[in-house]
Amino acid sequence: MRGHSSWACDPARSRGRLFDEHTNMMRGPRDAYQRDRDRIVHSIPFRRLRHKTQVFVAPDGDHFRVRLTHSLEVAQIGRTIARALGLNEDLTEALCLAHDIGHPPFGHAGEEALEAATAHAGGFDHNAHTLRVLMRIERPYPRFDGLNLTWETLEGLAKHNGPVAEPSWAMREADRDFPLALDQWPSLEAQVAAVADDIAYDNHDIDDGVRAGLLTRDQIMAVPLVARGWREAETRYPDIGERRLRAELIRSQIGLMVNDLIVETRRRIRESGVQSVDDVRAAGRALVGFSHAMQAEERELKQFMYANLYHHPRQLEAAAAANRIIAGLFAAYAADPALLPDAWRETLPPDEPERTRHIADFIAGMTDRYAIARYREAVGPIDLPDCF
Repeated sequence: MRGHSSWACDPARSRGRLFDEHTNMMRGPRDAYQRDRDRIVHSIPFRRLRHKTQVFVAPDGDHFRVRLTHSLEVAQIGRTIARALGLNEDLTEALCLAHDIGHPPFGHAGEEALEAATAHAGGFDHNAHTLRVLMRIERPYPRFDGLNLTWETLEGLAKHNGPVAEPSWAMREADRDFPLALDQWPSLEAQVAAVADDIAYDNHDIDDGVRAGLLTRDQIMAVPLVARGWREAETRYPDIGERRLRAELIRSQIGLMVNDLIVETRRRIRESGVQSVDDVRAAGRALVGFSHAMQAEERELKQFMYANLYHHPRQLEAAAAANRIIAGLFAAYAADPALLPDAWRETLPPDEPERTRHIADFIAGMTDRYAIARYREAVGPIDLPDCF
């Protein structure tokens, strides 16, 4: 859906794609951003997100979130905000759906292991790797590498957290191929996608943490924002059980954050005087964000989640095992490239740093369970914690 604000990205005014696609084939009445969204949804890297860690490594419970379900939830929140602000919903959705495609197996634990293994070749950064996957590694089309997404989608993925002051080698490579104005702020659609991501995991990780037994109701009630929401839910529904109260808390808290964001963003846009997408990029600051009060409460919630969930002893035990798997895989493939699948072995560059980066590309694309299976095949048995 095209945004109706003057500061919304307009597909008819897109800066285009890296490769010209003029063709006589008509694949449905879709504009440029709708095509981007659909290319992402139909891509293999997007499908692999269903078996990549969100909070819990290789979760065996059907109700826990993974990267794929998280991305869908981010897209729902992002679309809602974009519609309220008169932004382009299709571009926002594309950015939300693709934002985690560059994550390796085992989430941040896997990223830390790849970063260490590739330090001599420039390191690894999941955000830059998202662009590498979408611009180089994924190759479903006959005439070019990558998905050939629009400039606005690639820009938003590169800069969804703001200007990139110190781009990694992979980000510099993407910027060299298709200059992304890394020193400027991105579109409002990209800014919305970034905060929608925060809203989704801030709240849904509470649900998964309690469901997994790593958080208790008493613990989460120590967070004022959560305690207030829980009391309000109990007042509205005094006769329902704790599980349904928790679901109501999560819904209400998401709504509270979304509404605050919309009001505050409208205020910032109005006071900034921006009239176009170019004005947004030149504004010099984020225009999408929470009020000061909500920002403080959201920060307090994040601090609680890091202390009590993300750094929980069981999570740290899982992270240590994940690190061993990724480090072991990298060492095995680097020592004996014959262990790589044919397609990856045949295209292995002879020289560094490209050789190391190629191996990292292969490992980063793995799902959690595929990485475990390949470790046992290439390295040997491994005792995994019960949380796997």
